[in-house]
Amino acid sequence: QAELVESGGGSVQAGGSLRLSCAASGFTYSHFYYCMAWFRQAPGKDREAVAGIDPDGGTIYADSAKGRFTISRDNAKKTLSLEMNNLKPEDTALYYCAAEWDRLCSINPDNVRKWGQGTQVTVSS
Repeated sequence: QAELVESGGGSVQAGGSLRLSCAASGFTYSHFYYCMAWFRQAPGKDREAVAGIDPDGGTIYADSAKGRFTISRDNAKKTLSLEMNNLKPEDTALYYCAAEWDRLCSINPDNVRKWGQGTQVTVSS
């Protein structure tokens, strides 16, 4: 059964860095060759987009992530990563890896066909 498994979350102080990873198990190469994205959800808030990357490496970022976060993927290994720098307390959330229905990223949660279980990121001031 295809699933996305995130890792790398944790607790850091403001200004610190974390690297999230997502492994796509049970995905064929062709099934992974779609837009992959990161979303996050803070308590009491809606799930929101963080960043997306298409199979050819084209990226799109939410304004909150621009200049601080970097998304990357390895199609051969079927993995997705999110490098997060200069973290702020408002980045505290459960971060989800997601596979979209299309190759071109929309980073719209309504366009997600598979979600990971999430990994917690907590940033203290």
